[in-house]
Amino acid sequence: MAQTEALLKWSQDRCQTVQLAGDQVPEQEDLEKFESLTARFARFNDILLQKIFRLIDTIDLDDTGTVRDRIHRAEKKGLIEDAQRFIEIRELRNSIAHEYQPEALSIIFPETLQATPVLLDIAERVRKYCLRYTP
Repeated sequence: MAQTEALLKWSQDRCQTVQLAGDQVPEQEDLEKFESLTARFARFNDILLQKIFRLIDTIDLDDTGTVRDRIHRAEKKGLIEDAQRFIEIRELRNSIAHEYQPEALSIIFPETLQATPVLLDIAERVRKYCLRYTP
């Protein structure tokens, strides 16, 4: 998780200086930066939800349930601050994975940039939560 988190943070830092202006298509270099960010964002989201939260549930002897159940349990455990916000981030991840319209980039990129700190915060919460399992 640490390497994926570090790459996401690096991509986030690179994209902070990029200015997106309305309907204007970003330059190729900026587009490449944002495509890296969105890919890493989606991957990190998957790792958290499909691997980390699931593993923590298994260790805690919780039922598997649905994805939403897993998200709500993560909120109760303090792994995420707000289940509804994480669901929105998950929907953003789905948009990243399925969006092929160039005009959607002007929406997806800023939302990804805004949501990235939330995922990075979750990683820190997971680390703190897991400390309870170390002697």
